[in-house]
Amino acid sequence: MHVIDSHTGGEPTRVILDGGPDLGSGPLAKRAQRLATDYVDFYHSVMLEPRGQAAMVAAMLVEPVDTSCVTGVIFFDADVVLGMCGHGTIGLAVTLAHLGMIKVGTHKIETPVGVVQVELSDANTVTVTNIESRRVQKQVAVQVDVLGRVTGDLAYGGNWFFIVDPSPIRVMPANIGDLTNAAIAIRDATISAGICGEAGEPVDHVIFQDTSPKEGVHSRNFVLCPDDAYDRSPCGTGSSARLACLAADGLLSPGDEIIQESVIGSPYRLSYQPGPNGGVIPTITGQAFVMSESTLIFSKKDPFKNGISLRTNTKSPD
Repeated sequence: MHVIDSHTGGEPTRVILDGGPDLGSGPLAKRAQRLATDYVDFYHSVMLEPRGQAAMVAAMLVEPVDTSCVTGVIFFDADVVLGMCGHGTIGLAVTLAHLGMIKVGTHKIETPVGVVQVELSDANTVTVTNIESRRVQKQVAVQVDVLGRVTGDLAYGGNWFFIVDPSPIRVMPANIGDLTNAAIAIRDATISAGICGEAGEPVDHVIFQDTSPKEGVHSRNFVLCPDDAYDRSPCGTGSSARLACLAADGLLSPGDEIIQESVIGSPYRLSYQPGPNGGVIPTITGQAFVMSESTLIFSKKDPFKNGISLRTNTKSPD
């Protein structure tokens, strides 16, 4: 399997150029569902250790339905197949440029949740125009073990987010362990409480918003991903959901740009325009860097061919 690894603000992306399963044709949403249900061992083998790493997201290239798109892509991490991935789209665009498949300029990429636009400014800088994002519920209260009563906004930016502002724990690198445990507890509580999207979609990400000590930076966030790893970048789909909340509260005007940084300090530049359905059309600008190009080998004799999963209960040999 031919792959190229990059990182966007520290968050790794693995672009799969060939060697993935044949998902057939038709809408990308259906192909993504086929991947999620029929090829679990495949995406575990690519994302879990020893081949993968914590926080890595894969971007598997597929044939687009919309022929105006340079490619179709299905994103997944070690735990789930994703609808969209902002940092992964930035990493994908930089990888395509590295391969000579796109040049500086504007291009379209098809994802399972819709077509997004990327503007490649140079070899490393990309602006993503995401799908329309929206806030679904404001200040929803949930009872969380240890933390007690927590309130947050339910919002959609290509994935489903529960956004807590202000964070119950200071967002700083020294607190990553505590932030992770708190975010897992909140996500579990929202699912138990039935806090979900209009069609029953569960919360898959949790965001803690905090202030930043840096001048000119609007805010700092901590983002929990579905595989329980934290996002090293400020999270593109999460930033989109956040923009929808800021717009709904009248705290950010269309076209005004802010800087959002991650818990490790990597920045995105964010702005939005009003969407046709009452939400916002976000734009996210960040940088990605190609790290390696390699061929993954899957030996049938390898006892960890499908990855190392410590969450799966296995029966001990007699």
